[in-house]
Amino acid sequence: MSELKASDLSAKLASNPEGNKTGYTKKNSQYEARKPDIDGIIHYSDIEHQTWQRLMQRQLKIVPGRACNEYLHGLELLNLPWERIPQLEEISAVLRRETGWEVARVPALIGFETFFGLLAQRKFPVATFIRSPEEFDYLQEPDIFHEVFGHCAMLTNPAFANFTHKYGQLGLEASPQERAYLARLYWFTVEFGLLQTTDGLRIYGGGILSSPKETLYAFSDQPNRHQFGVIEALRTPYRIDIVQPIYYVLNNLQQLQEITDMDLLAKVREAVALGLFEPRFPPKEVA
Repeated sequence: MSELKASDLSAKLASNPEGNKTGYTKKNSQYEARKPDIDGIIHYSDIEHQTWQRLMQRQLKIVPGRACNEYLHGLELLNLPWERIPQLEEISAVLRRETGWEVARVPALIGFETFFGLLAQRKFPVATFIRSPEEFDYLQEPDIFHEVFGHCAMLTNPAFANFTHKYGQLGLEASPQERAYLARLYWFTVEFGLLQTTDGLRIYGGGILSSPKETLYAFSDQPNRHQFGVIEALRTPYRIDIVQPIYYVLNNLQQLQEITDMDLLAKVREAVALGLFEPRFPPKEVA
């Protein structure tokens, strides 16, 4: 593919036998997260600020009428600057006020215990680097644009914020096999989730919202769209380097709160017993 396929959980996760990603790995990254100065300010170059501006301009042209109202409201609350990369405290101040969340500066790649532990504390990990101009259209590692533009607006929504918090708590409790199944739940909600609203199909997943190609593709007649079911999502394989052949669609974001209130690890064990569905995509080496 030629566009950004962002994946908070998956681009940084360790491979499982299925070939997907299930827990954060500390393999080397070509990017290095920026550190703040003694005043807590992160300094970026002019080129990095220009990259942010180009990404903002490109994506803001296509998300209206496609993103869900909750996302657009969150984007309005964040009031992201166009001309520069925002400081993390600017994001955290809004999230604390709305849902008690904040963002946490992390290296480009982190361990899975750190990832789940941060979510369990209502802290969303953000690697403080932005892609190079050479990788403007394609980046497997989630950069600050994906994390902030793709996800932070949704964290102003209580149901989404509560679901993400519960996910972190479950990740700390889960076994390695259970984490592999939980990764699919995250993928088909937080990253690539869709909503069916009174205005039609809308996006809430950050992996779609930060990718121009996937934003348009999700509304085409190419992917399969299914009514969301927890067991079904847990059993569905995915690949991080292609546009998604399958999306799961919620009726409303309140469903995320209903999922939060379930015994999700019991659902995971049920999914493990049933096994995975057949993949709807070719093996990576053949694609």
